[in-house]
Amino acid sequence: MKVAVFSAHRFEIPFLEAADDFNQLVLINESLCLDNVHKAKGCEAVSIFVTDDGSREVLKRLSEIGVRYIVLRSAGYNNVDLEAAVEYNLKVAHVADYSPYAVAEHSVALMLALNRHLAEANLRVRQHNFCLDGLMGFDMHNRTVGIIGTGKIGSQTAKILLGFGCQILAFDPKVNEELVNSGNVEYVDLDTLLKRSDIISLHAPLNDQTRNLINQESISKMKTGVMLINTGRGAMVNTADVIYGLTTGKIGYVGLDVYENENGLFFEDHSTELLLDETFARLLSLRNVLVTSHQGFLTDTALRNIAEDTALNLECFENGTIPENVLVPAQSS
Repeated sequence: MKVAVFSAHRFEIPFLEAADDFNQLVLINESLCLDNVHKAKGCEAVSIFVTDDGSREVLKRLSEIGVRYIVLRSAGYNNVDLEAAVEYNLKVAHVADYSPYAVAEHSVALMLALNRHLAEANLRVRQHNFCLDGLMGFDMHNRTVGIIGTGKIGSQTAKILLGFGCQILAFDPKVNEELVNSGNVEYVDLDTLLKRSDIISLHAPLNDQTRNLINQESISKMKTGVMLINTGRGAMVNTADVIYGLTTGKIGYVGLDVYENENGLFFEDHSTELLLDETFARLLSLRNVLVTSHQGFLTDTALRNIAEDTALNLECFENGTIPENVLVPAQSS
């Protein structure tokens, strides 16, 4: 089967090719959009990333040029109009569980780097400045960490932090009993978590309840000097409100691996261009902010699992079976 692989990044191509020796992969280093959808002509399937456009208009054009299958190389699928996929008889599958450890470990890495001012410390040493003033951190031991969303990634983050001796407050409509039994974990309502946490880490899916969850109102309920970490979904955070919280001192530190307007920004090199997003530029100018460009998933294990699961989804579709991680099955013509 011929597969158009959009947003084919150099870091993932070796894994994709190693995992799939029965399909013809057409590697396209552009994000899928209405202007380049024609590049999938002649392909039965398209493989897309979180930054690709899976809107109704794009899906309609894919269907018209003969595409039958869409496989996402990601767990998130907010960028795909699933109702339109049903309407245009497109099968859709994603990668549900590639490595909860990768993102959880990155979340904790952001916490530690912010707490111990590692970016600033590294810069100083490279400039032969060995002064320690302004680099004081705090013990993670006995700190209270609020975990919003205790699915696979959130619960793994909590387990890592339990190893540091942290007290965990959890908020999720569904209680993870295994997590409760693993140590010092207490499920509380959202307001209680906001008021009591020294660190708040976001791991919930994006939906109507979590969109803009971190805003001026919720920030006002937090401890002064709180650390905020988001490796979940960018749109869970109102960036302008977070910047205000940082500049007033209400928020002490922010670590982000996602950003609400990251499409067209992350995964690309803009080093020779003017950053036109004034909100993001302002965020990056603040010394108590650490941003990584959606790299939380970027481990060899995760990339291998993504590639293998993507190949398996394609194989299932071609063989007429339903993949375990199907989002839209075949519809009657």
